[in-house]
Amino acid sequence: MKRNSQILLSVITIISLILVVIGNQTTEANSGGIRSIFQKEMDLTKIGSILQAENILLDEWTFYAREHLAGMKSEKEVKEYAKMLQAKFPDWEWSVNNTSQRWEVTAISPTSKHHREKLQLMATHTKQPVNAYIVYSISGKEWNKSSEAFFTTSDFKTRLSDIFRGNPTIFSCMKGTVGDKMDEALPKTANHLLSVFKAKEIEALKEETFMSVSANSPLFTGSIENQRDNMNLQIGIRSEGLGGKTTIVVGTPIITIEY
Repeated sequence: MKRNSQILLSVITIISLILVVIGNQTTEANSGGIRSIFQKEMDLTKIGSILQAENILLDEWTFYAREHLAGMKSEKEVKEYAKMLQAKFPDWEWSVNNTSQRWEVTAISPTSKHHREKLQLMATHTKQPVNAYIVYSISGKEWNKSSEAFFTTSDFKTRLSDIFRGNPTIFSCMKGTVGDKMDEALPKTANHLLSVFKAKEIEALKEETFMSVSANSPLFTGSIENQRDNMNLQIGIRSEGLGGKTTIVVGTPIITIEY
């Protein structure tokens, strides 16, 4: 049952990502853009503050931004854009992967004690105009003052303006654990988390040891297009049973971390 639950949840996450990345189906509100990121408290910071207030030990987090490179006329043009990025980040580790389906370049930032940055530029082998995406992600294990402070630095702001041509779509996700003192039923835990996020449940997938809830929260402005009731929050909870730890994952507008 546990393995089936893991597989099912992984499929849900993968499908969600495919709908977003391949279909480019996020709303303009969610693509608030580089400017709006700094005009308000970041979603990642909001999630972190709320989960820490609930005494949840945060052990994994991701910031994920992507943009559909509209207007690229050929794969050659995409490769030229990649060369421009490589010139801006010469100290990153760059690699190229070329398959029958697509061309992809990946860059990894130098080692940092707080996080890792990753940059990907992908283009499918199709007729003109080429279908291309650029993805920039930041991931870390421990969420603390140093991690949070990075997102207020000029380096981070410069990263976004250097990488993206327009308004990237932003995904924020955090994963944490609660010790063996949490013996509450999963629905009760989910309802409490919905309450602290001021969220309204839209739909839920419930099993004995795990639960996934899709919801809408006024704390987050983004949403997934074509999703009823403007879904912009997902909460996942997995329990190891009585006496075991409980894993909690929160993402906006969707979960991007497996658990």
